[in-house]
Amino acid sequence: MKIEVIESIGKVQKAIFGNVLEAMKACGIYGKVIVVNGVRYGIKAAPALVVNGIVLFAGQSRTTEEIIKLLRHNITNFS
Repeated sequence: MKIEVIESIGKVQKAIFGNVLEAMKACGIYGKVIVVNGVRYGIKAAPALVVNGIVLFAGQSRTTEEIIKLLRHNITNFS
């Protein structure tokens, strides 16, 4: 599973990275999380979360609980 946290260039937000790691653990998802600086996947605003090329959110930070809901809702799209 390819998991990417998209951040603005030069602006790493540790909170969103930590929230993603906690949400993955809660959902039983294991994989390497890569922090990517810059625009990709047509995303115009960071932070963003992309799993296997699927953009789950972009433009605003999310709590761990919100990320858990997104992961659980989209889990079938990841395989």
